[in-house]
Formats: sequence, structure tokens, C-alpha cells
Amino acid sequence: MPRQNDATIIIPKDPHGRERVANGHLAMWKNPKPAERYHLVIVGAGAAGRAAAEMAAALGAKVALIEHHLIGGGRLNAGSVIPSKTIIRTSQLYAEMRDAKHYGAQKPDDIRVDFGAVMERMRRIRTHLSGGDSVRRLNAAGVDMFFGKVRFTATDTLTVNGEKLRFRKALIATGSRPDSSAIPGLTEAGYLTDENVFDLSELPRRLLVIGGGPLACELAQAFCRLGAKTTIVQDMPLFLGGEERDAAQILSDAFARDGIEVRLNTSAVAVRVEDGQKLVDLVSDDYKHTITVDAIITGIGRSPNIEGLNLEAAGVDYDAADGIHVDDFLRTSNPHIYAAGDVSLKDKYTHTATASARIVVQNALLRGHERLSALVVPWCTFTDPEIAHVGIYVRDANRQSIPVKTFTIPMHEVDRAVADSEDGGFVKIHVRERTDQILGATIVARHAGDMINEITLAMVAGIGLRTLAQVIHAYPTQAEAIKKAADAYNRTRLTPRIQARLHRWFSR
Repeated sequence: MPRQNDATIIIPKDPHGRERVANGHLAMWKNPKPAERYHLVIVGAGAAGRAAAEMAAALGAKVALIEHHLIGGGRLNAGSVIPSKTIIRTSQLYAEMRDAKHYGAQKPDDIRVDFGAVMERMRRIRTHLSGGDSVRRLNAAGVDMFFGKVRFTATDTLTVNGEKLRFRKALIATGSRPDSSAIPGLTEAGYLTDENVFDLSELPRRLLVIGGGPLACELAQAFCRLGAKTTIVQDMPLFLGGEERDAAQILSDAFARDGIEVRLNTSAVAVRVEDGQKLVDLVSDDYKHTITVDAIITGIGRSPNIEGLNLEAAGVDYDAADGIHVDDFLRTSNPHIYAAGDVSLKDKYTHTATASARIVVQNALLRGHERLSALVVPWCTFTDPEIAHVGIYVRDANRQSIPVKTFTIPMHEVDRAVADSEDGGFVKIHVRERTDQILGATIVARHAGDMINEITLAMVAGIGLRTLAQVIHAYPTQAEAIKKAADAYNRTRLTPRIQARLHRWFSR
């Protein structure tokens, strides 16, 4: 959901874009007459708001959902989720064509990227998926759908375009937006973010990506594989500062193989335009260098959408950096108002937003006591290879004085990974020492995002690594690496005493 003062909805020229906008905000839509009082009023129709509205309405609650822009939020209307994944898949195909000899195939003589076709496919898929988030569907589910500018006027009241809505409980799920850049000259030169990068009609010949977070890494690799001469600048020693160092190093090596110019420990300090070209000053230690590019993508963080809501009137505490303050039950300082998704959470993922919305509905409407801290949340960076994680890292365990033992299986020991020529990476599973309790895992592999779900399920269900060793995995699959890690755990149970007893048994 954009900032509250940005009310303009730009109608795309292409038919897919027009259909998507129509799904997300009907042109002739007339807001309904407000009910006397709603059980739940939801501000923001992104992943969290939409999930909460559908769940609450299914329970029989009287629900109002308010959106200032388009239904779907970042999942469909910005590039960080579905749109980016469509581009990533196409770029992966081009990379495989160029590397055909590695697979025992003949490299095509003339590989030409049709960037227009790539973008048309992305828009077609995005539009198709937007039908599931349409105004009509939500209205049919029993949700009162409002479009307009929201402003709280009391602890139990807000207005939409001046129309008053009263509520027993409210949920603020207005999401976040890319941080505005503090780099001198960047705003004047123009730059791309996940909100506008996929409006491109032509592939930039020379591209600079600033930042080393998940989205920056995904876009840098995708655009490089589509043919852009790509440079990525990161002011830290490696990408993905929160991930395992060996995982980040594998990604850095993959970038180098793709031809991305990698500049670590480097900051962009100024941008200017000369003769229609963007000149960017880079500083690494005391060395200053200037590069010329045609486009700049920034992926250096996000800010919560809280402007214009008049949260003071609602008695809701917040700050500009972290957004709305919530407790473990997702309640704000006003016990009748909750917040979920990017506007209040540190982990800004679509699946976390949806899970937090379910917590709010349980706690706000059904007097539940669901806690955010009880969630087991996996995440994945969708580069090639993918980097997925769930649970704690060894460094977290050390800080908490939790003894851990780690079982690591390199992907080159997994038959299917070798057969697929996708043997760079590993499965690393952490357990509490002297037990098989899984505390966390990191997977670096082509299909890490799918593989991490098995570990997540085991953690949620309280299934230990010993039990995972008994699960028969289809052979050959890359997920067999998880079973190999579980088998490695089982071998540690053969202590010298048990081995001596077995030796005596078989010596009889």
C-alpha cells in the first residue's frame, strides 16, 4: 500500500495491466454504506489485510477492508514477490541455454533475449493471479470493500474519504515501501525500486544494483542473465549479512561466474547525470572510482507506511523507522487495535504477513492468545542457487548458551544434484546437543526454497532428526540431502559402548 498522500492510480497502457488494475480497484466502484459498527476494520489490502478479511468474514464477523491503492500489495503490484519470480525463471532459462554444453547439449547458435516478451509474460502471469485478489471476490465473501484515504479520528473510529467507520477491533496492515535514497544526486538522476523496476520496456545496457539484501541479489542476477552488464555494490564484506558466511560466499562465487561485477566493501556516495548518462562515484576504503550506467536499482531497505493515518488520535505508538509498535500478541498500545505485516514486523515476507494476520484474527475476534514468537518462519533468497533458512543460527545458539551440533551434507554427495549439475551448495541442520531436536537449518541448493519446508514442518510438529531418518525420500531427489543429514545424526548414536556390545553380539 503506497503512502497515504499518493492517491493517483496510473492506468497501464497494456491490456494485462489494465485488467490487473481493474481487479484491484474497480473504476466505477462505489463504497458501501458503512455498518453501524464493525467487528473488524482492516486498513490495507495487501497480503496481511486480505488474509485477515477473508478469515474474519468466514467466521461470520462483520468486516470492512480499506485500500488506498490496489488490492494485492507487494505480492502482485511490486516486483519483490510474484513479478520478480517470473523474471528470474526466464533468466534462468537463458543461463541454461548459454551453458548447454555443461549438460551435454548443443549451445544454440544465436541466443537473443526478447526483453519485451519476458516482460509481457510477467504481466500476463501477474494479471492472471490478480483475479484471486479481486474486489468482486472479496465482496462476494462478505467483506465490505472501501477505497480511499484513511484517517483515525478516535480510539474506535476512522474515516475513509471523510466517511465515518466505527469498530470494535481494527487491524493496521498498510505494509512498507522502499526507503528513499540518501545518496546525493540519486533522486535527481532517477532510480528503480521493486515498485517500478518491472515497468521497464527496454533492458538497461549497463545496470548498477546498490545493496546486498535478498531482493538486490535476485534482481542483479536476473538482469545480468537477461543481458545487462551488471555491477552490484555492497558496503559489507559479503552479501546477505544475516546469513551463514559460507552460504553467502557460494552466492558471491555464482555471481562471478554469471559475469556480475562484484564490488564488496564499497559504497555509492554520489550520482550525477552527464550527457544523458548516470555517473556514480564509488568509494572502497580510500579508493574512489566512477562508473557509468544507464539504470540504477536500489535495494537498501524498506520504510513502514504510516504517514497520514493520524495514529496519535487512535492512541497507537509508532516510530518512522520500525513502524507500529506491537506486543507478542500483535496488539498496539491501543488494546483494540492490532498491526500485522510489514508495517510492524521485522521479517518483511509475504508468508509472515499472512501468518501474522491469522494471529490477529484469533486474538482480536476469538479471544485467542496466539503469539508471534511461537511462529517458525522459513525464508528464501531466490537466486541461483537459492539460499533458504529456518530457525536459529549457530551464532544465535552461542549467544543464548545453547549447545548445538551441526550436520552438514554437501550437495555434491547427493546423486540427483550431481545428475542435474546443480551440486554447489549444502544442507546444514542444527540440533540441540545430545538430542535430535532441530533448532534450525540452512540450505543452499537449486531448490532450497522447496526443501526448507520439510525442515520447517519437522520443527513445528516437534519431529526430531532421528525420525526424519526413518522417512523414505523418493530417489533420486535433491531432498535426499536432508535424509543424509538425519542418517549422519543416527550414526552418532553408535557410541563406543554400543559398538562394543554389537561387536560381542556378532562375535558369538
